[in-house]
Amino acid sequence: MRRRALALFLAIWMICALAGCGKEPSAQPSPPAALPSMDEPEPEPEPYVPAGTNPLTGEPMEPKYENNRPVAVMLNNLKAAQPQLGVSRADIIYEVPAEGGITRMLGVYQSLEGVGNLGSVRSARSYYLELALGLDALYVHAGGSPGAYRDIPAWGVDHLDGVRGDVDAEIFWRDQERRKTKGYEHSLLTSGEKIQAYLDTGRLRTEHQEGYVYPQAFVPDGTPAGGSSAEHVEVQFSAYKTGTFDYDAESGKYLVGQYGKEYVDGDTGEQVAVTNLLVLETGISVISGDTEGRLNVRLTGEGTGTFFCGGTFVPIHWSKADRNSPFVYTLEDGRLLALGQGNSYVCIISPKTSKVTFE
Repeated sequence: MRRRALALFLAIWMICALAGCGKEPSAQPSPPAALPSMDEPEPEPEPYVPAGTNPLTGEPMEPKYENNRPVAVMLNNLKAAQPQLGVSRADIIYEVPAEGGITRMLGVYQSLEGVGNLGSVRSARSYYLELALGLDALYVHAGGSPGAYRDIPAWGVDHLDGVRGDVDAEIFWRDQERRKTKGYEHSLLTSGEKIQAYLDTGRLRTEHQEGYVYPQAFVPDGTPAGGSSAEHVEVQFSAYKTGTFDYDAESGKYLVGQYGKEYVDGDTGEQVAVTNLLVLETGISVISGDTEGRLNVRLTGEGTGTFFCGGTFVPIHWSKADRNSPFVYTLEDGRLLALGQGNSYVCIISPKTSKVTFE
């Protein structure tokens, strides 16, 4: 019995030993990977910033637009023609007196993408041609003075005319509601899309020629060093038209008003707001013998002015070498003026008939 029991014990021991052969001690299970907390927000992706620079504003833009010739559109500014369309999207707005104490505007756009409707479009004057030529811009208008029609071919102005020529039906139309409520002369519109479609046909040069340089410098904050306070500015062009510019610290822009109320873009519903305000003084006189009282405005040579940015102002000096050259702005010590990155509003006045006040 003992021998049989011992044999049984040894057999059981060997079976257990063989069952455990070759096995490592079991490892402790790894703890589960930590799951992200539902309370932790996903990191915000870096905002997309185009690699190019808008030469008229110093702001980022798609590189394909950098070398574009800008488009300059002649805009009606009579009180009866308000609201204008597309002005809030302009890179530069020039406002200059016209006959009878009224003003007209030239809205300048480096790119037409997303610009929308523009107007109402009015007739050309020779000094507006000079503003367009100084930027190598394509000029959009509807008719013109006898002097303007003389100078367009003589000065080689590339233009799109809504009254004479073969492009009126392609890019212009009469808005029937404006025609009914504001009058025929205030109803002619165009759009960035229609102008661009025309330019895409290749009938006009759409890029600057090699070597072209627009000399204006820009900085992120254009508030002039050593400037004095100017949070409310009034530019009285005439008894008919006064423009107001109120500095808004939150946006860093001047909010524009005219005719006693906010200056609102009828296409976007936005109040026009600008980073830079420049008031340039020059000689303005009635053309001798002109029965309509049209004006000569001296834009070549040099003169004085005032620069407003960031709620402050400094005196400046302006110069324009010839009709095909851009404005150059300098400080009183001769250094080039750097504008704030953003759009600009340029008022051109005669100190004899207009005045600027600010506080």
